Amino acid sequence: MILLLGGTSETAALAAALAAAGHRVVVSTATEAPLELPAHPLVSRRCGRLDATAMTNYLRDSSTSALVDAAHPYATETHANAEQAARAAAIPYFRWCRAESGLDGLEGVAVAIDHDDAARLAFSYGRTVLLTVGSRNLEPYVREAARTGLGLFARVLPLKESLDACHRAGLPEAAILAARGPFSVEENRAAIRLAGAGTVVTKDGGIEGGLPAKIEAARIEGCRLVVVRRPAVDIPDGQSFQSIISLLQALPRLR
Repeated sequence: MILLLGGTSETAALAAALAAAGHRVVVSTATEAPLELPAHPLVSRRCGRLDATAMTNYLRDSSTSALVDAAHPYATETHANAEQAARAAAIPYFRWCRAESGLDGLEGVAVAIDHDDAARLAFSYGRTVLLTVGSRNLEPYVREAARTGLGLFARVLPLKESLDACHRAGLPEAAILAARGPFSVEENRAAIRLAGAGTVVTKDGGIEGGLPAKIEAARIEGCRLVVVRRPAVDIPDGQSFQSIISLLQALPRLR
């Protein structure tokens, strides 16, 4: 059995390919958010967050043969827990890595090293800010909004934990745009206009994460775009993959 940490747009394709190759696949997601998976007898799903200890226990109890980590590129805690759990359970760990976007030199696009840097940069332009970075790193932006007196809106998933995070951070209800992507250029433009934003903050989610549509929407609406740089990946050779074919070639010995 392979445990596939997913929930991203690549999850279905990875699960389908692994199952077609004869592997039993359990797709693990942190929440019960809707996720289209292949209707294949070898594919099933479990939901709920797992820390390193719980994941280790799950791997051992289920006799998992390998862990394929296709969690979101910015889910650093999940990646760390997965690596630790795979080591503890003495099974191979494979990391799915999205291709990064080429952002250098794009007009109107600035790259920040982290959320603190992105918050300072976004509010330095003196206009209302629209966040499209999820609900887990709101505090730096809320602080900068209070310090500068500028408007702040956040587009987050329509899930209780996301909305609760917004409330805890002090965002008023009117500043929360609850919606689920992927978002088209027009949908991004509509959110920008609704917020009256002059700056949009996002992550480098690549094509799969809808970054090109955000770049185009910001360009059309005359917005600056601040992109939080993707966390550095330090995975040994042979454990990091951007190609499903290459990943499958690394797995036959596990059957």
